[in-house]
Amino acid sequence: MPVARLIRHAGLMLAALTACATTWAQSFELAPLPYPHNALAPVIDEQTMQIHHGRHHKAYVDNLNAAIAKDPALQGKSLEALHAVMSQLPVAVRNNGGGHWNHTFFWQSMTRPGQGGAPSAALQAAINRDFGSQDAFKAAFKAAGLGRFGSGWAWLIVGADGKLKITSTPNQDNPLMDLVPERGTPLLGNDVWEHAYYLQYQNKRGDYLDAWWQVVDWNVVSTRYAAAAAPTTR
Repeated sequence: MPVARLIRHAGLMLAALTACATTWAQSFELAPLPYPHNALAPVIDEQTMQIHHGRHHKAYVDNLNAAIAKDPALQGKSLEALHAVMSQLPVAVRNNGGGHWNHTFFWQSMTRPGQGGAPSAALQAAINRDFGSQDAFKAAFKAAGLGRFGSGWAWLIVGADGKLKITSTPNQDNPLMDLVPERGTPLLGNDVWEHAYYLQYQNKRGDYLDAWWQVVDWNVVSTRYAAAAAPTTR
């Protein structure tokens, strides 16, 4: 093969490899669960976790990557950056970007039954201040989950005024998106899509919402609250 052709061939190969590496670097990935699939049992059964993480969450990641690949302007941006301008983006990015962020946040919010600790003193004080008591907070959170018609999420957030609020979003929307009525910093979120609970609880969403508190990782939630409540410095 002539030298010129060899050089050209090598250049094409390098360009292809560089393109592949760039695409790979920009792709979102499905992280492993932070615990075994059976770790949340009997609150959430192993099969539900396998299907929920390995199929549903994976589909959001795969579909998000496919949507991002169609628009070079979106490539290399973080999920948070996409969320900040979600009202301007295609529906496929909204649904799948939200699905990826929400589920990652959800997995990190849970731990084995009985190992989640309790809210920090600061978080408990904020709960008492804004809801009256822990029981009142849980009742309001359950009402948000039950009141979400169809599929969606219930959230505990820190609002712009620094107060705790309970909100609910449809589908895979979340409080970080610029298109939701009530924006804020999420501290805790529960998935009330049927695939999150139906194998074990069937249509009894309320039973799922009640049992779920046993696997909430309050250590993680308290750390999120400390970060959200910390004064910013300029």
